Amino acid sequence: MTSRTPTFKRIVLAGLLCASAGLGLAQPAPAAGPASPGPRAEAMGRHDPAKMQARMDQRLAAFKAKLQITPAQEAAWTTFTAAVKPKPHAGMANMAATHAELDKLPTPERLDRMRALHTQRMTEMNLQMDQRADATKTFYAALTPVQQKVFDEQFSRAAGRHGDHHMGGMGGK
Repeated sequence: MTSRTPTFKRIVLAGLLCASAGLGLAQPAPAAGPASPGPRAEAMGRHDPAKMQARMDQRLAAFKAKLQITPAQEAAWTTFTAAVKPKPHAGMANMAATHAELDKLPTPERLDRMRALHTQRMTEMNLQMDQRADATKTFYAALTPVQQKVFDEQFSRAAGRHGDHHMGGMGGK
């Protein structure tokens, strides 16, 4: 992945990666220790939110420039970017409480609760994916044919480079 050519797919996939971090609810609570995140947390995309936001803003700005968004398309762009930005997962804020609750349950009940939490999270993720897809289709319809071609090229390039990787990043040169 290069940061030279950010694309919409990278943004969407980054959002999905952040959203999928909520699946960690089913994991046992970490032992008390240093506050620094371990290698697993890094691998799951739990980075400095300010840095992630700055990178996303930079990529969106470059994507906007590449699409050559006109003043008449500005409202559609704003609506689109608001829809594709990752939304914080409500369960992430109270994960410690959820882990404490799970630890108190007998195994069969814990398994049932974990399954319910997983189902709830997957439902939330599917809803977010549907909202992003609808926003993308609406925005795409507001683009000129030339802009649509640029948009399509970004998705095609990213899918070709990362199509066989789970949650592959967006790329482009």
